[in-house]
Amino acid sequence: MPEKYIDLQTIADLHKLVQYAPPKHPLVSLIDHEDFYRKRPKDDGFFRFGFYTISCKKFDGLLKYGKAYYDFTEGSLMFTAPGQVIAPGPEVKVEEGWALFFHPDLIHGTSLGKKIYQYSFFNYETNEALHISEEEKQTIKDCVAKIEKEYSQNIDKHTQGLIVSNIELLLNYCNRFYDRQFYTRAKVNSDVVQQFEILLKDYFSQSTLIEAGLPNVKYFASRLSLSPNYLSDLLNKFTGKTTQEHIHLEMVDKAKSLLWSTGYSISEIAYGLGFEHPSHFTKIFKTKTGKSPSEYRHLN
Repeated sequence: MPEKYIDLQTIADLHKLVQYAPPKHPLVSLIDHEDFYRKRPKDDGFFRFGFYTISCKKFDGLLKYGKAYYDFTEGSLMFTAPGQVIAPGPEVKVEEGWALFFHPDLIHGTSLGKKIYQYSFFNYETNEALHISEEEKQTIKDCVAKIEKEYSQNIDKHTQGLIVSNIELLLNYCNRFYDRQFYTRAKVNSDVVQQFEILLKDYFSQSTLIEAGLPNVKYFASRLSLSPNYLSDLLNKFTGKTTQEHIHLEMVDKAKSLLWSTGYSISEIAYGLGFEHPSHFTKIFKTKTGKSPSEYRHLN
């Protein structure tokens, strides 16, 4: 049976789904999760939102995200970006929670709109949710209350700026709390870093990467059962380098060895490392070492 998708492109669509009155602001709204899960269509389906969501949830049951179910009996903050798909499990019951929905048009042309991509947790998987303390939950709730109060009043020329400023403040707090979570789970995250380093070295231990190609972030994230954004953020917190930087540095180390110990041409080395174009290899090598491959070979 084909999967059913329920597309909600506007805040007005969302209000109709949960049987709310028309939204007080067309681009932002706060919804009680009990209403969302109680009043949604009873047949299982995937919700595909056309807006950003920030939700604080405490479930009794499982939540389906993509193809997998996750247990969220503890309170957690979850984030989705426009176009992502999420669905409740068949027996899900929300004990408490809320969700803030805001349309991309709300932040279009603002400083937040220009840097929203920097909040990489919008592209984390559900099992990488932010677990917050009661004190942190209250901080988040205060921000959300200000947003709700602002859009509930008569809209004037200051409304959008104040709402967007409070959303940005909320996201900055979430950045801080995620940093705390990375470090409080230091042992688990350290194990992930070690597993990544082993996978990276194993990949480049192949005699040639002509067939396999240069690995990307998604490859390692998949092997570690993490989202690409979460893996890069984790590595950045613990090593100061993103996944892509680690890949390039490992590639450069192997290239150095080939330049020292073989008579392969620069093009042969580039193809052997999985590059389609030697110029791309040369550019990365020079960026990381300060010298072109041929300059480096002649110095050693």
